[in-house]
Amino acid sequence: MKRNAQTALEYLLVLAAALVLVAVAVKVIFQAMKDVNRSVNSYVSQVRKEMLENL
Repeated sequence: MKRNAQTALEYLLVLAAALVLVAVAVKVIFQAMKDVNRSVNSYVSQVRKEMLENL
């Protein structure tokens, strides 16, 4: 019985570690998406401004 409890605990610890890694990866991806979105918006604003000046 003691071995089953140890196995279950090890399984839960591995699962917790995997969930932490997934959470960190998701956070990094969302931060990268925000940065890309900010850069694209800035570029589009600059291009729009230049196009309106050249009309």
